[in-house]
Amino acid sequence: MGWYYYLEEKLRFPFPAKCISDRAISPIRKGDEIEIVGMASEEECQHEMFVKTRWDRRTLAIPLSQIKAVAPTDKDTKDAIEDWHYWVNQGYEL
Repeated sequence: MGWYYYLEEKLRFPFPAKCISDRAISPIRKGDEIEIVGMASEEECQHEMFVKTRWDRRTLAIPLSQIKAVAPTDKDTKDAIEDWHYWVNQGYEL
């Protein structure tokens, strides 16, 4: 759960984001612009990190690896997301 607590501390919500890849488990599509409103629960993040967004009048958890922060977003938030992307791109797993 180290990643979860690191991200929970570094990410400043809400922040604007853009989808950078399609995922079969998510309705968000590449190019979609969304607002990230929080971390998903610890239970949801046991094997992958998920963040929450508002979608179709409800809150939905989507993979953090599916998004990038866009302006205006603070440096700590951007850096933490890039750290997670680096971890995933290296093939590491939780």
